[in-house]
Amino acid sequence: MQRLKQPMPPQPRRRQRGISLIESLIALVVAALGILGVVGVQMRTLTDTSTTVRRAQAIRLIEDLGERMKANPNALAVIDNYLSDFSHNPSPTNCPTNGCTNAQQAAYDLAIWKQSVKVLPLGQARIFTPPAEKGLNAAQKRQLGVMLAWRENEADTSSAYKDAIDTTKIKVGTNYLAGAGTEAVCPANFTCHLQYIPVSARCAPYNPSGGAVGATTQFYCAGS
Repeated sequence: MQRLKQPMPPQPRRRQRGISLIESLIALVVAALGILGVVGVQMRTLTDTSTTVRRAQAIRLIEDLGERMKANPNALAVIDNYLSDFSHNPSPTNCPTNGCTNAQQAAYDLAIWKQSVKVLPLGQARIFTPPAEKGLNAAQKRQLGVMLAWRENEADTSSAYKDAIDTTKIKVGTNYLAGAGTEAVCPANFTCHLQYIPVSARCAPYNPSGGAVGATTQFYCAGS
């Protein structure tokens, strides 16, 4: 007699273990967004650090120009020889070997200093007469304005945190009004540092004729 096969009992369903492909993709996207956020913060920090370093370099370069003027006892007598535009890149003369006049010494210091400004990215400089001393003769001037310009390592050069420096404008309250002259305007797409420096007065100008019109101005150097 043939036996009948007993039906197989139903198998219990096994629960799913692990994670699905969609959940894995979501986790990867969230992790990627977090990494991008950290990278963005790091890049912003590096940019701010670079800006601080460049501005410190600019301050040191202006201090160097001031020290050069102090070393030149007749810098005040030839103050106009230090004036220079952004595009002006003079070649230094051979002052250390052949000696120079007062004007040549000023031109030599300016040429050497302009070369050192190139340590900044696309660095350039302009030296100008401050608006308050416009119209004065060389013997009456006592300071110079110096503006250094350089490029930042970022694509967006129109960010709101950068102040547009324009010395042709005068601040009245919270408004900027147009002033006279074109002393120094920060070039487009550049970051600038503006500073005014006093000119060395080791040799003070005086008029031996008591201020008579047409009299030759002479210079008295302390200790001479």
